[in-house]
Amino acid sequence: MSRSDANQAGETDAEPVPSFDDIRWTSCTIEDFVELYWEEIAPCLEAEGIDPESEKPKHKWFRDHDARAFLAALRRHHDCSFGDFCDECLRLGNEEGYSWSTTDNKTIEALEKFLDRRKSRYSLASSSVDTLRTRLNLYIRAYSKANGTDDLLTPIQRDSDNPAYEAVDACYAAFDWLNDGSKREYSAQTLQRVRRVVDAWYQHLVGRRIASLNPASGLYDEFKWEVEDSPTPSLSANQIRKLMQASETTREQLLVVALAGWGLRASEVAALHVSQFHRDVPENDVPFITFENRKNGPGEVSLLYGMDVLDCRIDELADDEAWTGYLFPSAQGKTPHVTRDTIRNWFQDLASKAGLPDRIEEERPSPQLCRRFWYNTYTAVLEGVLEGVDEIAAEQGSSDPRVVMQNYLSNSRSRRVRREFMREQLTTAFGEGE
Repeated sequence: MSRSDANQAGETDAEPVPSFDDIRWTSCTIEDFVELYWEEIAPCLEAEGIDPESEKPKHKWFRDHDARAFLAALRRHHDCSFGDFCDECLRLGNEEGYSWSTTDNKTIEALEKFLDRRKSRYSLASSSVDTLRTRLNLYIRAYSKANGTDDLLTPIQRDSDNPAYEAVDACYAAFDWLNDGSKREYSAQTLQRVRRVVDAWYQHLVGRRIASLNPASGLYDEFKWEVEDSPTPSLSANQIRKLMQASETTREQLLVVALAGWGLRASEVAALHVSQFHRDVPENDVPFITFENRKNGPGEVSLLYGMDVLDCRIDELADDEAWTGYLFPSAQGKTPHVTRDTIRNWFQDLASKAGLPDRIEEERPSPQLCRRFWYNTYTAVLEGVLEGVDEIAAEQGSSDPRVVMQNYLSNSRSRRVRREFMREQLTTAFGEGE
């Protein structure tokens, strides 16, 4: 395939503009807002010479770009100002580290140690750790507001003289503060996720013999948050298969693989370069992609599927002596690769050709919905892994399989188990394995 063939209809050189069409703000979690910022707002800032990783856009910028809905929904549904969002969730220009909603050094140390161990033991991506940190900080802020103190360790320490019920009441008071629908509107899904990580943090402290009790253990019965069946729509495995079957070129195939098989953003797909791919890996490991600057995401992405499609794409592009190594090259425009909007246009053309519905849970098929398939699959994989170690947990006298993942499986073994589950799921969506 020549370079000109790689740049067929759909490519555009116009500066990107933020698009929030069809966004259901009531179903957006704080993580969704982070993703929307990097997907929609950051490319627009870059096009105007503004560094999205260090500079905060002014409210006037949102007004001039018809993007005030983003700020309004952030405040209305998460009680969060844009300044707090930048500091706590995006961590823009914060050279001194994360800004916790507590000044108690022992509490901060306990939080950071928990996150560090989660990252190393579970091999979590940086984006996953940032997500856990954001949820924990929301609880810390609620705890401080509800109880008038930001010291969360003293009430639960093993040598504490405080009765256990006081620690439990303080924890419940924090969730009552979060659950007060008359003053703040956190979604049921957000509250469930906060509850889950708070429970895990306290359980971690108990396991490390730092705390004498887990005051969050009864939250599951105390609060019954009803979550919609599909709060964040995504493509299904069957729809991914339809996209692959409708793909007539390796460019279209690689587009689907990069979004649904590797979990990349549209902007990351647009700028993919052969130098990012690493194949020389140890035995029992897998090839991976590296990113020098990937905000709210890991620096490496494992390639569990699609290497044959990648090789075919490289072989086709290599026939052009002028090829510079970009997998989606552009013969025009300011950059040697296509834009994020081009990727979006290509995907929507392919979705139409594949016969996908015009609306999926009220949203148009898009690269974001394709990418969500990867995240939903990965979440299901983690649940499957935990179910798979239930028997080991029982043998170790633990009712929580996460303890086994954290304390009894090596990092390499834990990664291999997750990869095996993930590869099976991807094969179901894409067809026969490689």
